[in-house]
Amino acid sequence: MGLLFGLLWLFTSFLQGVHSQGVYASPTVRIVHAGQACNVEEEQYSERVYTIREGETLELQCLVTGHPRPQIRWTKTAGGASDRPGNLSLNSGTLKIENISRHQGGRYYCKAENGLGFPAIRSIRVDVYYLDKPVITVHQSDDEAKEQFYFERTVFLRCAANSNPPVHYTWTRDREVLAEGSDSGVEIYKPFFTQGETKILKLKNLRLQDYADYTCIASVKNACGIRDRSTHFSLNNRTAPPTVKILLDDPVVANPGETITLVCKVMSGHPPPALRWLRVEGEQLPKRTIVKDGTLTVPVISDDDGGTYTCVASNNVGNPAKKSITILVRGLHKGRFWITPDPYHNEDNIQIGREVKISCQVEATPSDELQFSWLKNGRPLKSSERMVITHTDPNISPGTTNLDIIDLKFTDFGTYTCVASLRNGGIPEISIDVNISSTTVPPELTVPKGQSQLIFLEGDTVDLQCLVSGKPKPIIMWSRVEESGPAAAVAPLMPDGSSQMESYDGILRIYNVTRKMSGTYRCQTSQYNGFNVKPREALIHLVVQFTPTVEPVYTEVRQALGRAFSLTCNLLQAYPARHLQYEWKLGSRLLTVGQFSDQRHDTSYHVKALNREGYGEYTCDITNEAGAGRCTFLVTGKAHSPEFYFDTYHALWQNRAQVYGFKLQWTQMEPNAVDRILAYRLGIRQMGQTRWWEQEIPIGGAIQKGQLLTYNLTELIKPDSYLVRLTPITRYGEGDASERIITYRAPVNPHLREFHCGFEEEGLCSFSQDKSDEFDWTRHSGSTEGTTYTPNTGPSSDHTGSNQGFYIFIETSRPRLEGDKARLMSPTFNINSKSVASSSSSSSASNNPTYCFTFYYHMYGKHIGALNIFLRQKGQTPTDTLVWSLTGNQGNYWRQARVNIHPTTAFQVVMEGVRGSGIEGDIAADDVNIEEGECKDSPPNNLRSFASLPSCYVLLLCITQSLVLIGWQR
Repeated sequence: MGLLFGLLWLFTSFLQGVHSQGVYASPTVRIVHAGQACNVEEEQYSERVYTIREGETLELQCLVTGHPRPQIRWTKTAGGASDRPGNLSLNSGTLKIENISRHQGGRYYCKAENGLGFPAIRSIRVDVYYLDKPVITVHQSDDEAKEQFYFERTVFLRCAANSNPPVHYTWTRDREVLAEGSDSGVEIYKPFFTQGETKILKLKNLRLQDYADYTCIASVKNACGIRDRSTHFSLNNRTAPPTVKILLDDPVVANPGETITLVCKVMSGHPPPALRWLRVEGEQLPKRTIVKDGTLTVPVISDDDGGTYTCVASNNVGNPAKKSITILVRGLHKGRFWITPDPYHNEDNIQIGREVKISCQVEATPSDELQFSWLKNGRPLKSSERMVITHTDPNISPGTTNLDIIDLKFTDFGTYTCVASLRNGGIPEISIDVNISSTTVPPELTVPKGQSQLIFLEGDTVDLQCLVSGKPKPIIMWSRVEESGPAAAVAPLMPDGSSQMESYDGILRIYNVTRKMSGTYRCQTSQYNGFNVKPREALIHLVVQFTPTVEPVYTEVRQALGRAFSLTCNLLQAYPARHLQYEWKLGSRLLTVGQFSDQRHDTSYHVKALNREGYGEYTCDITNEAGAGRCTFLVTGKAHSPEFYFDTYHALWQNRAQVYGFKLQWTQMEPNAVDRILAYRLGIRQMGQTRWWEQEIPIGGAIQKGQLLTYNLTELIKPDSYLVRLTPITRYGEGDASERIITYRAPVNPHLREFHCGFEEEGLCSFSQDKSDEFDWTRHSGSTEGTTYTPNTGPSSDHTGSNQGFYIFIETSRPRLEGDKARLMSPTFNINSKSVASSSSSSSASNNPTYCFTFYYHMYGKHIGALNIFLRQKGQTPTDTLVWSLTGNQGNYWRQARVNIHPTTAFQVVMEGVRGSGIEGDIAADDVNIEEGECKDSPPNNLRSFASLPSCYVLLLCITQSLVLIGWQR
């Protein structure tokens, strides 16, 4: 019953109020890190550098202000140029990269824009720290004899590790740390010819004591918590660079489908070398490949598996040893022929008494196994005086054979067959038939009548046809003709992206033709599988017509009644571009028609005074022979959507035990674009429910651009969240709606009037220790036994003089160091809602509520550091403002401090104790009070306590005590 009563109150107890304020603002942006950074520092030009260890999670937040609410976009660059492989675009305030890698370091940009002024852009450089295991390589001077790698020779041990930040190296021999000058036979240096921090250990004239275990330790000095890494190398009189041998003759020839095994054997080298197989030019090994202990097996080998394979042996001594071997996979490919009518006369036809040459070409692997034979009408043909068979030199132009028929006779007509095979067999042979007869004639090429110029519409399927005659019938090659003019550098590509396309029937088919495919196409006879004569060719001109391209394709125009306006449709491109017509309509009603002139590229329609019948969809069709392009304008009187105001988060206040309230704020987008807004329809729905409750908010006068409107929502049931929808209403009707979610966050003290804490309870009155400081405040009393007491420092009782009373203090004994901080945070307080309500009637900062913060402090000892009081205001990111500070010895008694604070949103008070230069520096605090209103007595002048602080810090305190800071509701 109580829940039902609360729901009824929710929709009947709204309090309304309208407050105007110019709040439209261009965006501002800043970047903060949400995760735990190794380091965040400011560099020159205020660039922020965020350091993170490889493998951890990067989380950056882009915090923006501005109204309307800016849109956020993340991008990344590296080294000043676009980092395309890692390019990202995230329309979110948070950028999160889990398990970040070194390649994802770089500069990240957050861009915010809301259509006002210039976009706001901020960047942060992410520096990813890492350290790989170092590698030791051993070398000897190249100009020295190498019969024995080590024997009275100068030897170099080089250590290198990839790292960020730069790595530092330490060498040890056995357990002895080697340093420059510690051994006359050892030099340690960084050579000029290496990059980075590569460290060289030089052993001059190798001695017996130099045969030892060497360790290279790479360190980044625990940056980002990265531990040192090391590697070892044992130098002895057996140490030697690797040599390898492949136990097969080069090349290896195999038939398709066979299994090939290559064996690479280590001949020498110590330590024992590691073997690996590679293909040339970075090609991947075949997926079926099996590699084990230097043996490479390729089962069911295919043509694609042929090539050069390299065995690489490395033991980090000297240079890696390499041996290569080539695998040839037998095969015959691409059998082609051509007929030369008379090699010695300019004649295209075959004639009796003249010479005819038949050429046959085949690609073979391996080329030296290729052999040809000739048949005439199926019978073997041998070379004779009139039938001369020749083969080209395989080493010069492999794979071609020629048959010269001298003094052609009638009896020579017939079918000649060129047969290609491999000597070792295993591969099917290739046979190519060539007919020589009185009907064998060279090709002719023509274009069908009326098809030398074709006109099609964009999107059609086009067939370009060239008629070819002749026997044998040749292949037709299609290409595009280079466009004329100085701008044409190369011929345009064919529709499939190639420079040429083959056709066996003389037809080139283009699907879904586009305007870019307009131009001249060439069909041409190919030399192969035809006559070896001057190519025949023909040209076809293709014209692709397309409908006019116009803008805007669609736009919405918002207008008030009685106003004049114009609609314009722009012509961008059309073919044909002559005799273009335009036609304006409102719905199905024709408004006007006309024709474009050669100089005109747009058409407009004007409305002198808009009436109700003038609302609707206007269309403009621009037409040519190919069709029409359409501009569409939706003229409407709908109001634009409201823009919820987010920049100042107002407190959620508690009315009673079970309910809370919220002050809704918004501005109206372009309020003067349409008729005056008469009211807003407010809809509210409890999250997880489906039912909406609605109510109208009447508006008395005209709304100005930038005017801030407010409405107090009350009787919201704790702790539920609500979806709020706001819809403007004009004479035209409802406009565009906006929605936002209101989420309840429980306040610690909903109506702060007085707060007191004497630290008498273990719960510390809901005070909490800050997790980001170096140590904690301690609760203590004078009667507590077993505690460490440092003489000449700290209080012996609470501020009332009672040994039974409790207080808090900072223990500065070891292991505390100078500058260590302990921070204690008060509960979160909501400012008095009545004070906020009263201040909403004025924008003056003086109307913000004031609170008096008082406490007792004890600062006795010669090593006293500092006691600082901060006001932390809640928001999207909390802001800490120093409001009081005191340093140095203040004597062995309790003092009271009183500070006026002026929070504008939910807040906390932070007490920070800073350890001084020694152990006699305990600082204590007791009886903390916060009361509404100014302190009765003026706060004491503590400016003398700022003598040890930077002048800019003092100035900042003075400014922050006199200004009102606008915070964010957490």
